[in-house]
Amino acid sequence: MAPSKNDREARIARERLRAYQARQAVHETGRKRRRRDNWIAGIAVILVAAAAVGLQLAYFGAGPGKPAAKPKASATSTATPTPSPTASGANQGDVPDKSVAENRLWHGTLTLNDDIKLGVTLDGKAAPQGVASTVSLVKKGFYTGTVCHRLTTGDTFKVLQCGGAKTVADGPTGGPGYSFGPIENAPKADSSGDAFYKKGELALARQGGNAYSNGSQFFIVYGDTTIGNDTAGGYSVIGEVTSGLDKLVSDVTSKGTSDGSQDGAPKVPTTITGYTLK
Repeated sequence: MAPSKNDREARIARERLRAYQARQAVHETGRKRRRRDNWIAGIAVILVAAAAVGLQLAYFGAGPGKPAAKPKASATSTATPTPSPTASGANQGDVPDKSVAENRLWHGTLTLNDDIKLGVTLDGKAAPQGVASTVSLVKKGFYTGTVCHRLTTGDTFKVLQCGGAKTVADGPTGGPGYSFGPIENAPKADSSGDAFYKKGELALARQGGNAYSNGSQFFIVYGDTTIGNDTAGGYSVIGEVTSGLDKLVSDVTSKGTSDGSQDGAPKVPTTITGYTLK
Protein backbone atom coordinates (compact mmCIF):
# COMPACT_ATOMS: atom_id res chain seq x y z
CA MET A 1 0.00 0.00 0.00
CA ALA A 2 1.53 3.35 -1.00
CA PRO A 3 2.08 5.80 1.83
CA SER A 4 -0.42 8.57 1.96
CA LYS A 5 0.42 12.19 1.51
CA ASN A 6 -0.03 12.74 5.24
CA ASP A 7 2.40 9.92 6.04
CA ARG A 8 5.03 11.40 3.76
CA GLU A 9 4.60 14.83 5.25
CA ALA A 10 4.83 13.37 8.76
CA ARG A 11 8.02 11.51 7.85
CA ILE A 12 9.53 14.64 6.32
CA ALA A 13 8.58 16.61 9.42
CA ARG A 14 10.21 14.01 11.65
CA GLU A 15 13.40 14.10 9.56
CA ARG A 16 13.44 17.87 9.70
CA LEU A 17 12.99 17.74 13.48
CA ARG A 18 15.82 15.25 13.85
CA ALA A 19 18.06 17.40 11.65
CA TYR A 20 17.16 20.49 13.64
CA GLN A 21 17.81 18.68 16.93
CA ALA A 22 21.15 17.45 15.61
CA ARG A 23 22.14 20.99 14.60
CA GLN A 24 21.09 22.27 18.01
CA ALA A 25 23.12 19.58 19.71
CA VAL A 26 26.18 20.49 17.64
CA HIS A 27 25.61 24.18 18.35
CA GLU A 28 25.23 23.55 22.08
CA THR A 29 28.36 21.41 22.16
CA GLY A 30 30.27 24.13 20.32
CA ARG A 31 28.91 26.79 22.67
CA LYS A 32 29.98 24.80 25.72
CA ARG A 33 33.40 24.18 24.18
CA ARG A 34 33.81 27.88 23.45
CA ARG A 35 32.79 28.75 26.99
CA ARG A 36 35.28 26.21 28.32
CA ASP A 37 38.05 27.46 26.02
CA ASN A 38 37.30 31.07 26.91
CA TRP A 39 37.38 30.17 30.59
CA ILE A 40 40.70 28.38 30.20
CA ALA A 41 42.07 31.26 28.17
CA GLY A 42 40.90 33.71 30.80
CA ILE A 43 42.63 31.74 33.55
CA ALA A 44 45.78 31.59 31.43
CA VAL A 45 45.72 35.35 30.92
CA ILE A 46 45.32 35.89 34.65
CA LEU A 47 48.19 33.52 35.41
CA VAL A 48 50.44 35.17 32.84
CA ALA A 49 49.57 38.62 34.17
CA ALA A 50 50.21 37.48 37.72
CA ALA A 51 53.54 36.01 36.70
CA ALA A 52 54.50 39.23 34.93
CA VAL A 53 53.60 41.29 37.97
CA GLY A 54 55.52 38.86 40.15
CA LEU A 55 58.59 39.18 37.97
CA GLN A 56 58.39 42.94 38.02
CA LEU A 57 58.04 42.95 41.78
CA ALA A 58 60.90 40.49 42.10
CA TYR A 59 63.24 42.22 39.67
CA PHE A 60 62.28 45.62 38.34
CA GLY A 61 60.31 46.95 41.30
CA ALA A 62 62.79 45.56 43.78
CA GLY A 63 66.13 47.18 43.21
CA PRO A 64 68.91 48.67 45.26
CA GLY A 65 67.26 50.87 47.81
CA LYS A 66 63.66 49.95 47.00
CA PRO A 67 61.47 51.80 49.51
CA ALA A 68 59.82 49.62 52.13
CA ALA A 69 56.63 50.50 54.03
CA LYS A 70 58.41 53.52 55.44
CA PRO A 71 60.67 55.56 53.17
CA LYS A 72 63.50 53.21 54.08
CA ALA A 73 65.16 51.04 51.49
CA SER A 74 65.30 47.29 51.35
CA ALA A 75 68.07 45.59 49.47
CA THR A 76 66.95 43.61 46.50
CA SER A 77 67.94 44.37 42.96
CA THR A 78 66.91 44.18 39.36
CA ALA A 79 70.05 42.51 38.19
CA THR A 80 69.29 39.11 36.70
CA PRO A 81 72.42 37.79 35.00
CA THR A 82 72.16 35.10 32.36
CA PRO A 83 72.16 32.34 33.43
CA SER A 84 70.24 33.28 36.55
CA PRO A 85 72.16 32.47 39.71
CA THR A 86 71.14 29.02 40.94
CA ALA A 87 73.01 28.98 44.21
CA SER A 88 74.18 31.47 46.77
CA GLY A 89 77.89 31.24 47.48
CA ALA A 90 79.12 30.18 44.04
CA ASN A 91 79.97 31.87 40.76
CA GLN A 92 78.00 30.80 37.71
CA GLY A 93 79.36 30.79 34.16
CA ASP A 94 82.65 32.08 32.76
CA VAL A 95 83.48 34.86 35.23
CA PRO A 96 86.56 36.99 34.39
CA ASP A 97 89.47 36.36 36.73
CA LYS A 98 90.15 38.93 39.44
CA SER A 99 93.60 39.49 37.98
CA VAL A 100 92.00 41.45 35.13
CA ALA A 101 91.50 44.31 37.62
CA GLU A 102 95.29 44.50 38.02
CA ASN A 103 94.94 45.71 41.59
CA ARG A 104 94.93 49.33 40.41
CA LEU A 105 92.78 52.31 39.53
CA TRP A 106 91.11 52.42 36.11
CA HIS A 107 90.12 55.75 34.56
CA GLY A 108 87.76 56.35 31.68
CA THR A 109 84.55 57.83 30.32
CA LEU A 110 81.00 56.53 30.48
CA THR A 111 78.96 58.24 27.77
CA LEU A 112 75.17 58.41 27.87
CA ASN A 113 73.00 59.61 24.98
CA ASP A 114 76.15 60.74 23.13
CA ASP A 115 76.49 64.04 24.98
CA ILE A 116 76.52 63.14 28.69
CA LYS A 117 80.14 62.25 29.38
CA LEU A 118 80.83 60.95 32.86
CA GLY A 119 84.43 60.70 33.97
CA VAL A 120 84.77 57.51 36.00
CA THR A 121 87.39 55.84 38.18
CA LEU A 122 87.15 52.16 39.12
CA ASP A 123 89.10 50.76 42.08
CA GLY A 124 90.56 47.38 41.16
CA LYS A 125 92.11 47.01 44.59
CA ALA A 126 88.95 47.65 46.63
CA ALA A 127 86.63 45.59 44.39
CA PRO A 128 88.83 43.28 42.26
CA GLN A 129 86.11 40.90 41.08
CA GLY A 130 83.59 43.61 40.26
CA VAL A 131 86.16 45.75 38.47
CA ALA A 132 87.58 42.74 36.61
CA SER A 133 84.11 41.97 35.27
CA THR A 134 83.44 45.58 34.31
CA VAL A 135 86.81 46.05 32.59
CA SER A 136 86.34 42.80 30.67
CA LEU A 137 82.87 43.81 29.49
CA VAL A 138 84.03 47.31 28.52
CA LYS A 139 86.86 45.86 26.44
CA LYS A 140 84.36 43.60 24.65
CA GLY A 141 82.06 46.56 23.92
CA PHE A 142 79.27 44.87 25.88
CA TYR A 143 77.81 48.03 27.34
CA THR A 144 77.44 50.05 24.15
CA GLY A 145 73.75 50.15 23.23
CA THR A 146 72.48 48.99 26.60
CA VAL A 147 70.05 51.21 28.46
CA CYS A 148 69.53 52.74 31.86
CA HIS A 149 66.21 51.10 32.62
CA ARG A 150 65.52 52.27 36.15
CA LEU A 151 65.49 55.61 37.97
CA THR A 152 64.63 56.28 41.59
CA THR A 153 63.85 59.78 42.83
CA GLY A 154 63.20 59.47 46.56
CA ASP A 155 64.60 62.06 48.96
CA THR A 156 67.21 59.59 50.22
CA PHE A 157 67.09 57.14 47.34
CA LYS A 158 68.66 58.48 44.16
CA VAL A 159 70.04 55.92 41.74
CA LEU A 160 70.08 55.39 37.99
CA GLN A 161 70.48 51.73 37.09
CA CYS A 162 72.09 50.73 33.81
CA GLY A 163 74.05 48.16 31.90
CA GLY A 164 71.96 45.05 31.43
CA ALA A 165 69.63 45.17 28.47
CA LYS A 166 69.04 46.77 25.09
CA THR A 167 65.54 48.05 25.99
CA VAL A 168 63.81 49.28 29.12
CA ALA A 169 61.35 46.39 28.94
CA ASP A 170 64.22 43.89 29.00
CA GLY A 171 65.86 45.54 32.00
CA PRO A 172 65.24 42.76 34.52
CA THR A 173 66.76 40.08 32.28
CA GLY A 174 69.84 41.68 30.81
CA GLY A 175 73.16 40.13 31.71
CA PRO A 176 76.62 39.05 30.56
CA GLY A 177 76.03 35.28 30.68
CA TYR A 178 77.52 34.80 34.13
CA SER A 179 77.02 35.83 37.75
CA PHE A 180 79.54 36.29 40.52
CA GLY A 181 80.36 37.30 44.05
CA PRO A 182 81.17 38.04 46.74
CA ILE A 183 80.03 41.53 47.69
CA GLU A 184 83.06 43.83 47.77
CA ASN A 185 83.73 47.25 49.24
CA ALA A 186 80.16 47.79 50.47
CA PRO A 187 79.67 50.64 52.94
CA LYS A 188 79.25 49.59 56.54
CA ALA A 189 75.66 49.54 57.77
CA ASP A 190 74.53 51.24 60.95
CA SER A 191 72.74 49.50 63.83
CA SER A 192 69.43 49.57 61.93
CA GLY A 193 70.93 47.89 58.86
CA ASP A 194 71.06 51.04 56.72
CA ALA A 195 74.13 51.86 54.68
CA PHE A 196 75.08 55.20 53.16
CA TYR A 197 76.06 55.46 49.47
CA LYS A 198 77.50 58.86 48.68
CA LYS A 199 76.74 60.94 45.63
CA GLY A 200 78.81 59.85 42.65
CA GLU A 201 79.48 56.26 43.66
CA LEU A 202 79.16 53.39 41.16
CA ALA A 203 77.90 50.10 42.55
CA LEU A 204 76.81 46.73 41.20
CA ALA A 205 73.17 45.68 41.19
CA ARG A 206 72.24 42.17 42.29
CA GLN A 207 69.35 39.99 43.32
CA GLY A 208 68.04 40.28 46.85
CA GLY A 209 69.61 37.95 49.38
CA ASN A 210 72.22 36.56 46.96
CA ALA A 211 75.77 37.87 47.21
CA TYR A 212 76.76 35.86 44.12
CA SER A 213 74.23 37.38 41.72
CA ASN A 214 76.31 40.32 40.47
CA GLY A 215 76.47 40.70 36.70
CA SER A 216 76.75 43.60 34.27
CA GLN A 217 74.11 45.87 35.79
CA PHE A 218 75.31 48.76 37.92
CA PHE A 219 73.82 51.88 39.42
CA ILE A 220 74.99 55.45 39.52
CA VAL A 221 74.32 57.18 42.84
CA TYR A 222 73.43 60.66 41.60
CA GLY A 223 72.50 61.93 45.09
CA ASP A 224 73.30 60.81 48.62
CA THR A 225 71.38 57.58 49.18
CA THR A 226 70.55 55.24 52.03
CA ILE A 227 70.04 51.55 51.25
CA GLY A 228 69.06 48.92 53.77
CA ASN A 229 71.18 45.78 53.82
CA ASP A 230 69.48 42.45 53.17
CA THR A 231 70.55 38.99 54.30
CA ALA A 232 73.43 39.05 51.82
CA GLY A 233 74.69 42.46 52.92
CA GLY A 234 75.10 45.60 50.85
CA TYR A 235 76.17 46.40 47.28
CA SER A 236 79.66 46.29 45.78
CA VAL A 237 80.99 49.81 45.25
CA ILE A 238 83.39 49.53 42.31
CA GLY A 239 84.24 53.17 41.76
CA GLU A 240 82.94 56.68 41.35
CA VAL A 241 81.90 59.33 38.87
CA THR A 242 84.56 62.05 38.90
CA SER A 243 82.98 64.52 36.46
CA GLY A 244 79.82 65.15 34.46
CA LEU A 245 77.32 64.21 37.16
CA ASP A 246 75.65 67.63 37.10
CA LYS A 247 74.77 67.18 33.42
CA LEU A 248 73.31 63.74 34.12
CA VAL A 249 71.13 65.29 36.81
CA SER A 250 70.01 68.23 34.67
CA ASP A 251 69.39 66.23 31.49
CA VAL A 252 68.00 62.95 32.84
CA THR A 253 67.35 62.38 36.52
CA SER A 254 65.74 65.77 37.21
CA LYS A 255 63.09 64.96 34.59
CA GLY A 256 61.81 62.07 36.70
CA THR A 257 60.31 58.77 35.64
CA SER A 258 58.08 58.04 32.68
CA ASP A 259 55.06 57.36 34.90
CA GLY A 260 55.74 60.03 37.51
CA SER A 261 56.49 57.51 40.26
CA GLN A 262 59.59 57.52 42.44
CA ASP A 263 60.83 54.24 40.97
CA GLY A 264 60.51 53.48 37.27
CA ALA A 265 61.91 53.92 33.79
CA PRO A 266 63.52 57.33 33.19
CA LYS A 267 61.26 59.81 31.41
CA VAL A 268 64.25 60.68 29.23
CA PRO A 269 65.31 57.47 27.43
CA THR A 270 68.93 56.89 28.40
CA THR A 271 71.36 54.68 26.48
CA ILE A 272 75.04 53.93 27.03
CA THR A 273 76.66 55.08 23.80
CA GLY A 274 80.25 54.61 24.87
CA TYR A 275 82.41 53.27 27.70
CA THR A 276 86.19 53.43 27.85
CA LEU A 277 88.66 52.44 30.57
CA LYS A 278 92.43 52.38 30.77
